[in-house]
Amino acid sequence: MAFLTIWNYYSSLSVVFLLIFVCTVRCQAVHAENVTVLEGGTAQISFQLQNYDGSIVVIQNPRRQTLFFNGTRALRDDRFQMVLFTPLLVRISLTNASVWDEGDYFCQLYTDDTHHQVATLSVSVPPEVPLVEAKVQPVEGAEVELTCLSSRSKPPTVLRWFREHHEIPGLQSHVPTSLLRMVSQQDNGKTVSVRSTIRIPVDRRDDGAVLSCEASHPALGAAQRRVRHYRLDVHFAPTVHIEPPASILREGDPLTLACSVTGNPLPRAVQWSRVNATLPERVEIRGSTLMVSRLSRAHNGTYLCQAHNLYGGAADHYTLLVYDPGAVVETHGAVPFAIIGGILTMLVFAVICALIITTWCSLRQKGSYLTHEASGLDEHGEVQQAFLNDGDVQEGNKEYLL
Repeated sequence: MAFLTIWNYYSSLSVVFLLIFVCTVRCQAVHAENVTVLEGGTAQISFQLQNYDGSIVVIQNPRRQTLFFNGTRALRDDRFQMVLFTPLLVRISLTNASVWDEGDYFCQLYTDDTHHQVATLSVSVPPEVPLVEAKVQPVEGAEVELTCLSSRSKPPTVLRWFREHHEIPGLQSHVPTSLLRMVSQQDNGKTVSVRSTIRIPVDRRDDGAVLSCEASHPALGAAQRRVRHYRLDVHFAPTVHIEPPASILREGDPLTLACSVTGNPLPRAVQWSRVNATLPERVEIRGSTLMVSRLSRAHNGTYLCQAHNLYGGAADHYTLLVYDPGAVVETHGAVPFAIIGGILTMLVFAVICALIITTWCSLRQKGSYLTHEASGLDEHGEVQQAFLNDGDVQEGNKEYLL
């Protein structure tokens, strides 16, 4: 009895395994892979069939609209094409893909048991070149706020600021595209806009400096960027400088005074005047230059050059002194000769001191040499006396004096 029970148990188990094996070998199945495509590109959506026996195959879009029925077009959308329909592989193509085509595409296989598989289509939207704008006009001594906007991307763009290859940290935020007026409302939140803002203090040295906003995105690759350059236009008050003549002015000489002016915006006009007096006759003004063809003593005085713009004014002055033609004038050019004369005097003094020190050292060394010579003569006399006295030096010193 126990033997029959065990036999029945193993027989049933064998039947179950046999059915599973037959189903594995003969049952139909569908396999699919997810696809990512750039917006405007062509997507290839493939479905692999297993043990296909000619059953009905239906391809549907994310809105569950039938695209193909057994290889036959069912939806009038020419962007979808049946590329391949075989017992092993079904492949369709989608041209000019957009974010609205994203979602799950179904491949349904109608047999005794309906089988279906899903291929998810993702559409990547690379950014365009970003836009950079200043909130207010940059003015010297204040902060300028710059905003970089990438209006449409998916996934979100990463924005970075640079100045002369040095990165500037910025405040970055994501905004749904549907909330921006300048962007189409059709994406319905599928794409996002990214805004990055920086605030930096500026002065006149920053006028003309170039800042760059770079947009990086997976769809562009690691080496590609969308870059927008922005040149700072910093407004500041003017500066004025009069270039004085290089030589002494005498009666009858011509005079040209050039007044150089900087500022942003550049002053429209330059005003020349004479302090506590009006401009004399025969003075000609051309733009920012004052000219006199023939000077006289009447032209003496202090001349003032002034310039103004919206942010302030500046002035510079020059005192004109006209001399008689035969007058002898001590100029500032004599100062360098006095300096050179002083330097030469110091050099002569140093040379004399060096000669004195050298002479003193030489005399001292010669005296030391004579002392050593005298010591040598004494020793020679003692030897001579010892020779004459047959070795008795002391007695030789008493009896013989050489």
